[in-house]
Amino acid sequence: MKKAFLTFIILIIFTITSKAAEITVYAAADLTYAFTEIEKVYENKFPKDKLKIIYGSSGKGYTQIINGAPYDIVFSADMGYVEKLKQQGYVISEVRPYAVGRIVLWTLKNSSIDISKGINAILDPKVNKIAIANWEHAPYGIAAKECLEHYKLFDKVKNKLVLGENINQTAQYVETGAADVGFLALSIAKSDKLMREGVYYLLPDPCHKQILQGAGILKNASSDKEKLETAKRFFDFMSTPEARKIMIRYGFVLPGEKDWTEFLERL
Repeated sequence: MKKAFLTFIILIIFTITSKAAEITVYAAADLTYAFTEIEKVYENKFPKDKLKIIYGSSGKGYTQIINGAPYDIVFSADMGYVEKLKQQGYVISEVRPYAVGRIVLWTLKNSSIDISKGINAILDPKVNKIAIANWEHAPYGIAAKECLEHYKLFDKVKNKLVLGENINQTAQYVETGAADVGFLALSIAKSDKLMREGVYYLLPDPCHKQILQGAGILKNASSDKEKLETAKRFFDFMSTPEARKIMIRYGFVLPGEKDWTEFLERL
């Protein structure tokens, strides 16, 4: 009886100590495909850790966090949001850049729009609707709008613009035919799904301000020791060669990684 009782106590202790730690990550929508791969690799490497990833626009993520959303890490397409969260006491780690984003013009392969013309493709008479992320809260939408203004095309096409809540919805508009072309993040255009469905044109850097993307561990993670340890582990994992290989493949380049093809070969 005593032996059975001791066995029972040991089982309880083992269950408690082996309980998987789960963290909730708020990630910019452009990370969807890259993080789907990274999540699998990470949880295979750290099977006790569980990631719950919420995707959305960076501006909405910021608003949710300051209004009490229980996120443990934030990955924003605009590092400025993370720096503001740091200043306001919501971020407890360093603010770490993880990429400089790029935007593309994307359309379906069966489209009659010649995307190789670059930004001038949107002037094709067959283009009736142009998908763009809402620049009120989506950094890629801001960049796309800046690009249109840079080429003095915004006023010419503003009545054709269809606003997506985030970069994923923007892609969906083109996929479903609700728009003829769309301004997307390079990381979305380079996903297997969109590479099968469409073609893209990488827009030049000078047409918009740099999209510096950043991350930070949030104060909510400190509410539990296991959660904080998991948050730190995942935060640090994102800087490892293993994670960088995946990120670079989707076009997420860190400042200084100018030739990311060469960098990938070195890894």
